[in-house]
Amino acid sequence: MSVHLLGIRHHGPGSTRAVRTELAELAPDVVLIEGPPEADALVPLVRELRPPVALLAYASDDVSRAAFWPFALFSPEWQALRYAVEHEVPVHFCDLPAAFQFAEPDGTARAGRSADPLARLAAVAGYDDPERWWDDKIEHWRDGTSPFEVIAEAMTALREDEPDSGEHEQRREAYMRTVLRRTIKQGYERIAVICGAWHVPALASPLPPANRDQAVLKGLPKRKVACTWVPWTHGRLAGASGYGAGIRSPGWYHHLFTTEDDVTARWMTEAAGVLRGQDLPVSTAHVIEAVRLADTLATLRDRSSAGLAEVSEAIQAVLCDGDELRGKLVVEKLMVGERLGAVSEQVPQAPLAADLTATARRLRLKRDPVVRELDLDLRTDSGLGKSRLLHRLRILGIHWGVREVSAVRSKGTFRETWELAWEPSFEVDLIAAGVYGTTVPAAATEVVRKVVAGRPPLPEITTAVEDCLLADLTDALPEVLAALDERAAADADVAHLMAALPALARVTRYGDVRGTDVAALRVVADRSLARVCAGLPPAAHGLDDDAAARLGELIDDVHEATTLLDESAKERWIDALHGLVDAPGLPALLAGKLARLLLDADRLDTGDVEIRLGRVLTAGIEPVKGAAYVEGFFAGGALLLVHDDRLLRVIDAWLAAIPGEQFTEVLPLLRRTFGAFAGPEKRAIGERAAGLASGGGTRKAVVAEELDEERAEAVLPVLAKLLGVSR
Repeated sequence: MSVHLLGIRHHGPGSTRAVRTELAELAPDVVLIEGPPEADALVPLVRELRPPVALLAYASDDVSRAAFWPFALFSPEWQALRYAVEHEVPVHFCDLPAAFQFAEPDGTARAGRSADPLARLAAVAGYDDPERWWDDKIEHWRDGTSPFEVIAEAMTALREDEPDSGEHEQRREAYMRTVLRRTIKQGYERIAVICGAWHVPALASPLPPANRDQAVLKGLPKRKVACTWVPWTHGRLAGASGYGAGIRSPGWYHHLFTTEDDVTARWMTEAAGVLRGQDLPVSTAHVIEAVRLADTLATLRDRSSAGLAEVSEAIQAVLCDGDELRGKLVVEKLMVGERLGAVSEQVPQAPLAADLTATARRLRLKRDPVVRELDLDLRTDSGLGKSRLLHRLRILGIHWGVREVSAVRSKGTFRETWELAWEPSFEVDLIAAGVYGTTVPAAATEVVRKVVAGRPPLPEITTAVEDCLLADLTDALPEVLAALDERAAADADVAHLMAALPALARVTRYGDVRGTDVAALRVVADRSLARVCAGLPPAAHGLDDDAAARLGELIDDVHEATTLLDESAKERWIDALHGLVDAPGLPALLAGKLARLLLDADRLDTGDVEIRLGRVLTAGIEPVKGAAYVEGFFAGGALLLVHDDRLLRVIDAWLAAIPGEQFTEVLPLLRRTFGAFAGPEKRAIGERAAGLASGGGTRKAVVAEELDEERAEAVLPVLAKLLGVSR
């Protein structure tokens, strides 16, 4: 009987190549792999997987206690699994069960040490980066000999200076030895153990007495655990993702493992392809020079071949011309990459996850980790189905898609633009959301019901209504509408009603495209608008400047919302504004805003506005109050000043009459008002104001002074042709 301890670095291609070679020479009778024993039943499914994938284990009674054990194509554990399955060799995971780890106080399973035992070896060898040291000594190991004896000796020396490895690590190694003893007793002749290099000395012969390990493991609490395979990505293998056993450049390691010759040249060619894909000029000559630089750097640094540091520096200097942004692009697309694995239908899934898989397949939505834009036409069955699915997932807290502003400008409600990117962590979110239902629509419906059952603020109920219509949750809509009507009737704060009304008005439009009956919703919207109209006068009385500004924003939102309702609703709102515009005690900012809205609605004419401006912009009224009125009125745009001489004269005369000591006080308000105008508007106002000062006052007179008759004559033939007239 012989036990062969193959100490590896997780996700190291050099370790993987050495493990594969060693297993082929040993032809073991059984293989033990560091990992959760609960996954033993999933080993036969390895044939159906495409890495990167991960084992997902979670506590059955609390999905928040979950952990992943990722495997890439270049992971030693993955190649050991493949070897065992292909050669029909028994294989078992031998780490501390997740059932024990999830029962620990922090409830989190851990696949490796938090400290780096290689840092000290790297420091002794003169390296400031332990990953670079391992990359030099192990990952580029290609001389045909086994590195495992050297690794075991180095780890033994390290552990002599660090005898206390922590309680958790002691439990892990005690369980590993327990599994190893049990395997030896079963009579296997050749046993291969693939584990982290740090654990090799703890598993070496002679093993300590079994009763010592039993004492360490005795009385450990347990939790019921479920386990499955899920897709993973290279990005999630990177240390920057927060994965404790992560590596810096999964894409580079994949390249090292899958490329036998011309490693540097092939890598530079791929990097050039990434840059060319972004329309950046990279030639074959660039690639040749980058390879030459990487090889030269390796020679200067006494390395047998160019490593990650050398190729990275060569790419930055030659292919990217020293541009850091281009370098980051290569890192993101190539050195890290977003390769996504796949699992087969035979892999067990939670009901909710299975429903999502089936629905996404039917809708042809591919789970892709690379961010991409999806533009949906809701008038088509496909676009509507995808929209509903993404909205339902959003309600469940699974943000596979994030709404974006459509690049195709449209005033209709039939278009949606989403930014899609699939995250492996969504698999855990799906399991957690399974408590609400076994299908995506059922789970989303239950979430919405729970939201309104908790009597949330009115805007949250309105959002729930919008969610119901966007996600087509017809079963929950009656309950949500009833809660909305009840809450709106009981809420005495008109600001809450005004904040909720725009969303209500928006969702009344969804029936046009989504086929949803929103008649009941219109009734609720009409009642809410009636309450707003009745409550607005007292709400607008006696406000300070900040409160007036906030109410002004709400008035703008409600005004826009009424355009989405029917004409009668719009008329009721305008009537309410008309009854309020001359109310005593109305803040000047709101008075100006209401006058502008009424002017735009043809309830006031220019003469009425001129009289109102004349009243407030007089010597007897504080300039600050006048400035606030001007700000409220002209927040709707400056075209009135461009086209109406009378209003411009009123403003011009008022500005000229403000005393110098008071002008500095109102200047910030005026700058805020006029600074918001578009450049052409400000230029036109300046030209007209200059005309007023020179005794003119019409746009015609100003233009006439600047008219270039020769240039005007040149355009007349084209203009005549466009109008269909003869000259």
